Order: sequence, then C-alpha cells, then structure tokens
Amino acid sequence: MSQDWISVLEQLPMDGQRVLVFVPNNKHFLPGKSGEFEMREVMIMKFCENFYPAESERGVKYGVHFWSGEGNSNCFFHAVTQWMPLPE
Repeated sequence: MSQDWISVLEQLPMDGQRVLVFVPNNKHFLPGKSGEFEMREVMIMKFCENFYPAESERGVKYGVHFWSGEGNSNCFFHAVTQWMPLPE
C-alpha cells in the first residue's frame, strides 16, 4: 500500500504519534567528525502537540508544537514540511 506525504499545513498527526517526517535540507552532523555531515531529510519523529506555551519565548519564536526525535534529531515545528504514518 502506497502512502502519500501529508502537508503540516493541511493536517497534523495525533499528539504522541510516531511518524515519518520530511525536513528539507536537514544536515546531520557526524559525531567525532569536525564539521562533516550527511543529509537526512526523512526521519522518524514523534509529534508533540502544544509542547511550548503559546506566550513563552520559544512558543512565540518556533510555534507551540514540537517534533521529538532520537538523539539530536529534535526539530522545531517549522522545520518539518510533510509527514506520513509509519508503514506497517
């Protein structure tokens, strides 16, 4: 069964749902390598609805929602453009 990417402007995952996300031009810096990186535009992340209070500094700057990843792969809400459910 083929899945299509869903724009975050059209629909959001459920709070706490782990999904595939697309983050354009996402550089993942390699540990122990001085400035070396690889492009990782597709990752598994968990959607965190209303993570920041709306009136907080981060809520105002980045938006109230957050994408939680593994290790250093967390993303502020505006970084992710599309998502899709994990394949079965």
